[in-house]
This record gives sequence, structure tokens and C-alpha cells, in this order.
Amino acid sequence: MPAARTPRVPVEERLFSLVLALLATDSGLSKTEILSTVQGYRQKYSRSGDNAALERQFERDKDDIRELGVPLETIDDPSAAGNNQALRYRIPRGAYELPDDIAFSSEETALLTLAAMVWREGSLSHESRRALLKLRSLGGSASVPELEYAPRLRSRDAAFEPLRSALDRGVVVRFDYLKPGDEAARRREVAPAALVQHHGRWLVSAVEIGTGAVKTFLLSRVVGPVQVTSTPFARPDGATAERALADLEQVWRDRTATVRVEPLSDAETRLGKRRGTTRVAPDALTVHWTDEHLLADELASFGPEVTVLEPESLRALVLGRLTGVLRAHDTTPSSVVDGVTGGTGG
Repeated sequence: MPAARTPRVPVEERLFSLVLALLATDSGLSKTEILSTVQGYRQKYSRSGDNAALERQFERDKDDIRELGVPLETIDDPSAAGNNQALRYRIPRGAYELPDDIAFSSEETALLTLAAMVWREGSLSHESRRALLKLRSLGGSASVPELEYAPRLRSRDAAFEPLRSALDRGVVVRFDYLKPGDEAARRREVAPAALVQHHGRWLVSAVEIGTGAVKTFLLSRVVGPVQVTSTPFARPDGATAERALADLEQVWRDRTATVRVEPLSDAETRLGKRRGTTRVAPDALTVHWTDEHLLADELASFGPEVTVLEPESLRALVLGRLTGVLRAHDTTPSSVVDGVTGGTGG
């Protein structure tokens, strides 16, 4: 029978546990005490075997927490001078605590934690995890309800990194972009002007080469790799992230849809909590949107809990999605399926 796998402890959890352990001792902890008791080490510690690899990991971790600005002290044992195994380690609280004139409220700590979470899976994950570790080890724990529902905003669209690189360098990029309703992606050549996130989705505002028009592209619709060229392009005045977000907000304010929702349903709860939603009847809501196809995807996911009242174009998109699901899962003859024209989900 194979041996059970040792559970993996994330590096930030191991470092956090090490900081807490060294803060909690006045006399210091020996290396053996640390490796055999601290979370992240004890799972791999062998009381009778070779712990050389674990000791090397501890040496690297010491360097890491010192880079964070943690004042880790080494205490020599007078009776065993020169014996590294007899050294003791501690973090003096007085040298590490926040100054008296600096403190974070629970709400401020929540905001700092959420800011780190935004990049947890993105290009800044290493830096954000280190910052979050330092915040937590400083005593920044917050029991704020919002943290239980913290958004996991992702920047892992494959197009994100090359577009950010091109934006920093001020050069032109090429990529294939698939618009909803098109059968094939179309090649685009643009100069990135700003990368923005709107309602949880990443978009790039870019100047189209050839026409000079400023357009916005959803990163999730970029097909295949982004080709970053060496062709320089000067960003035009006014092409900023603030301007791109303002334009998206204006589109969002101008576009609305009216839907009927089943009372006490998941659809009523979720759509009713969307920013800007208004109730126009006991069972009808008006919602804002920036992309009709994305809204159609969302509404179709509620199935019979939602009926689109207007606009007709959105109703047709939702009906098309529901009809596609029916065709994919039903064995009814196609002539019957083709006759589906409505229902509570349409």
C-alpha cells in the first residue's frame, strides 16, 4: 500500500506560521523545535531521518522574512558557541509592532486584503502574497463579512501579459478577435492605450491602426497568441484608463433591459442586487448592461426563472441559447424543437 502523500502547505502559510511562532517566544526557538512543530515544516520533519532539505528550506525562509522587513534575531547559546544547531531564533515584538501612531481599522484591513486578492492569480501574485503575509503577521486580521464573499478577480487571460508589455513599451500588437455572431476570428492590428477592468472583466482600449479609431476589446475574446511587434506608437492625448472606464460607464448607463423574474428565485435575488437595477413591477426588473451577448449568457443561465421583455434583440439571443441547450440534450425530433418559440425562459 503506497504511503499517504504529505499535504502541501502553501509557502505564504508556512512563512506566516513561522512569523507567528517566532513572535510568540521570548527565549527563542531552536531549529529542531521549529522544524518539528511549525506548520509547513512539521509535515515533512523526520525525527530519525535526514532533514537536510528541510533545513535548507528554513534557511531560505529566514532570508525571505528578513526581506519583508521582519527583525529576525539569532541568539547564540553561550554553552555551545559555534554550534549552529544550538542557535535560537525569535522576533522581538517591540521591534516589529506597528508604531503607536499607525493602526488599521477592520474595514481598512479588509480593503488591503481585497486588494491583494485581486491579483492572487495574476501577474503580481508573488508580490501581493508577500504583502498580504506581512499585513497578516502585523496583526491585521479582520472579521469583516465582505471577506467571505471576496471577489477572485482574474488577470489570467492569455492576452493580458503581452498586452501589458506592449502598453508599457508603446508598441503595436496583432491578434485574432472573435466577435459574437461571427463564424471566424478577424485579425486586428492595434496600439494598446489602456488595460481596464469593468464589472469583473478585463478589456483593452486600443487605437486601431489604419483608421485611428479608439476601440475596446474584451480580452476573453482574443483568440490565440498576441503578437507584440517592435513598431512604436505614441499614445494619443486622452487615451487613458480613466477615459476608457468613463466611456464604458456611459454605455452601461445608456443600455437597459427589462426582464420578468420568478418571485423569490435565484434570478430575482442576483439580478436585483446588480448595480443600477430598478424594480418596475412586482415581478419585473430593469437591468443595465454593456455587452448584449454577455448579458444573454447570464440570463440564459437562469433558465425558466427569467423572461426577457425587451429589447427584442436580447430576447432573441437568450432564446437562441436556450434552444441550443434543448437541441443538445433532447432526443425529440428536430421539427418539434424548431417549433420552440417562447416559454418562461424566452
